[in-house]
Amino acid sequence: MTAKPCCEHCHPHDDSLALPANLLVSLSGAFIATGMILGWTVSPPAWLLTLLYALATLAGGLLVFPAAFRALKKARLDINVLMTVAVIGAWFLGEQLEAASVVFLFALSELLESWASDRARRSVQSLLALSPETAHVLNPDGTETETPTAEIPTGSTILIRNGDRIPLDGEILSGNSSINQAPITGESIPVDKMPGDPVFAGTVNGTGSLKVRTTKTAGNSTLSRIIQLVADAEEQRPPTQRFIDRFAAIYTPCVFIVAILIALIPPLFFGQPWDKWIYRSLVLLVISCPCALVISTPVSIVSALTALARRGVLVKGGVHLESLAKLRALAVDKTGTITRGQPEVVEIIPFGNHSADEILRRAAAIDTHSSHPLAQAVVAAARAKNLTITPAENYRSETGRGATATLDGHPHFIGNHLMAHATGVCSPAVEEQLARIESKGQSLAVIGHAPHENCPGEILGILAIADQLRPEVIDALKKLHATGLEKIVMLSGDNQRTANAIAQQAGIDQAIGDLLPEGKVEHIRELLRTHQYVGMIGDGVNDAPALALATVGIAMGAIGSDTAIETADVALMKDDLTRVAETIHLGRRTLGIIHFNVAFALIIKAVFLVLAFFGLAGLWMAILADTGATLLVILNALRLLRRKS
Repeated sequence: MTAKPCCEHCHPHDDSLALPANLLVSLSGAFIATGMILGWTVSPPAWLLTLLYALATLAGGLLVFPAAFRALKKARLDINVLMTVAVIGAWFLGEQLEAASVVFLFALSELLESWASDRARRSVQSLLALSPETAHVLNPDGTETETPTAEIPTGSTILIRNGDRIPLDGEILSGNSSINQAPITGESIPVDKMPGDPVFAGTVNGTGSLKVRTTKTAGNSTLSRIIQLVADAEEQRPPTQRFIDRFAAIYTPCVFIVAILIALIPPLFFGQPWDKWIYRSLVLLVISCPCALVISTPVSIVSALTALARRGVLVKGGVHLESLAKLRALAVDKTGTITRGQPEVVEIIPFGNHSADEILRRAAAIDTHSSHPLAQAVVAAARAKNLTITPAENYRSETGRGATATLDGHPHFIGNHLMAHATGVCSPAVEEQLARIESKGQSLAVIGHAPHENCPGEILGILAIADQLRPEVIDALKKLHATGLEKIVMLSGDNQRTANAIAQQAGIDQAIGDLLPEGKVEHIRELLRTHQYVGMIGDGVNDAPALALATVGIAMGAIGSDTAIETADVALMKDDLTRVAETIHLGRRTLGIIHFNVAFALIIKAVFLVLAFFGLAGLWMAILADTGATLLVILNALRLLRRKS
């Protein structure tokens, strides 16, 4: 496998040549050390020192000179050309030890830089090891065959024993277990799974044995897609990196011109010694190498993308990571993002001598005939309490109001506020409760005994139904405000009263309800006009237009959803809003590290350029400063790989 170059100005290192590179750098250092020790102790003949330093230059130069030659063939001046010119000039001036030292230190720097740059990528590539190479396929005759995962088609049945890693994406046919999905979602708590639930390659089966029908091949699994998306993201250069690359392309030729002028002007016009000013121009070439400057952005971006991927957050490139760092406002969808997306019975208010369970049982008996989400919430609540539900008779739906049916031989109704009024059984006490529930933005279902013959009818009870907040939402929104966002807006298709109530509970700055998809787009445009950098969180499908228009589109719960992974700029593999705050924070941390690294590299170069001009910095000091700056920049960027709580 061929590793990517650490930057376009540095030569790539082939993993297959890692041992020769190590050997050449070691030989170069050994020859220099031998020459220096001999020079300090026994005063060897000059030819022996020259030979040792020549061998040191050749050993290290084999990693530099060919790359310089390739660059010149393409009419491009890069860091390798700078080093080669400096080494040849030093030999020309008789500075043999310094020439050998420059080659050795630069080759060592490149080797260490290549190792450090690949570390983040290796972290992502190590995910490949999470997916087993073989799986136990169950044949129609009941026998079991161990088969390479790459050869298993979709629709196959595989056996996954307790403790095994799951080899392919699939759906559980039989068995119950808890699955550790941390490699994909970053969630440390195992998730309970049962027949019909999806499982994903690379996750770990818990205590149960499972039979799974495969739904994707090895190359199309969620894990493979994550690895490919992170690899593709590394190819997308963010604005900072594009600027630095353009800067370096102009900067390097300018350095050559300045170095030539320094070498020529003082001797030609001011009678200065040639060797002194040629030496200073060579020092200038070495100090001016832009490697630390150029490497500062890509290593930071790759480290951040890798750290986020480990936490179950896929960012589609450095450009989106930089945009995350600049966010000033955030728009969030309500259903499925702020709320669970599943209405639940949150309160039962009995009237008369009826118990809450009796009211729920009667309501469910009528609603079992309906597929309306609110009716299904009532039925689900009754089943959760193990209540006996006998379906009502003579069911009839009344559009916009509710439904009527016969229970125990008596007519009953269940419906909204309008239904209660239409039956003529409302009372001040009932109206008070209805107003209280509606003020919270909750839906309601009034169940009553309808008037008939000599019976005046009565309200039996009221059920308050609401789409509950996700448990992490309040804490997540506090963290989002703490990142410095100027405004968080909730965009919802629900009525304004419900939207306001949800926003107040969650801690959202503003709620805008009664919106169609095009209405959400208009509000995103308005936010962009006032805040410039705007994020939008949705499900990646229904909110696609708004997600596409926002500076950064963020899809919630993308695990198993190809559409969400493909459409969003950022995909949260787990339904956890707190990950958004973590992602924004890491984006800002990344941008801060990039800015620091760039400033640090420029300051170091400026200081040593002044020292070189006044003859206070030699070649070895210049290369040591450049190497040190490069390694410090890389180590600073690699800090992003450390997980912070």
